Amino acid sequence: MVALEKIETAQGMAVRLEGVSQRFLLDGKPLPVLDHVNLDVAPGEFVALLGPSGCGKSTLLRLLAGLDAPSEGEVLTDETPVPGPDPSRVLVFQDPTLYPWRTVRANVALGLEARGLLRTQAHRVDDAIRLVGLTGFDSAYPHQLSGGMAQRVALARALVNDPRLLLLDEPLGKLDSLTRLSMQGELVRLWQRGGLTALLVTHDVEEALILAQRVIIFSPRPARITAELVVDRPYPRHRDDPHLVELRREALALLGLQD
Repeated sequence: MVALEKIETAQGMAVRLEGVSQRFLLDGKPLPVLDHVNLDVAPGEFVALLGPSGCGKSTLLRLLAGLDAPSEGEVLTDETPVPGPDPSRVLVFQDPTLYPWRTVRANVALGLEARGLLRTQAHRVDDAIRLVGLTGFDSAYPHQLSGGMAQRVALARALVNDPRLLLLDEPLGKLDSLTRLSMQGELVRLWQRGGLTALLVTHDVEEALILAQRVIIFSPRPARITAELVVDRPYPRHRDDPHLVELRREALALLGLQD
């Protein structure tokens, strides 16, 4: 029950989507991606988004990050419309996107450097590197790191900004199975320790159930919310938990997939 105790004192952001639709132009014609999505996420909550590939889940994260504006509806954090990108809301992608010519430390420091804070707050770089378990690799370059280590650097680069909303776009999708299992535990640890709000896009039903407190199911594009599963289990979770096994069957059925 540690996670629930942490959430009560969390400093994470509240998230609200009100009637959010998104359309893009493709060959001069509108392509609907999101269709009147309504969603509330409490401060400090961990929510996973599940749905078919290309249905609009990543688009939703981009709206929350302030990288795009919705075609209709409102995207709010702490009851305030999202005006654009901000260090308090960070997006971590499937690809670590590290600069190959910069060391681990220099990659992690990018956010502080861009904001002119590195000189006075360099200690935050050390804290972030330590938090993701990469102490001793400060001087390493991306080509010297494993896939899991590179993704840890990407997480440290996000965490160095002390975000209140962590947006995770399949951050473990390209990792091998063993590294992925290890990193799932790391994500839970970082979320619990930081008290932040987390939204995870994943195509892995089991991963969603292991990590999140709620799982939101989306329809094919244009995405609409079709169901919500509450995962009422303490951390750490076990894949053979009968309740999780049943929720997995339910999620697959909702997605139109056979177990």
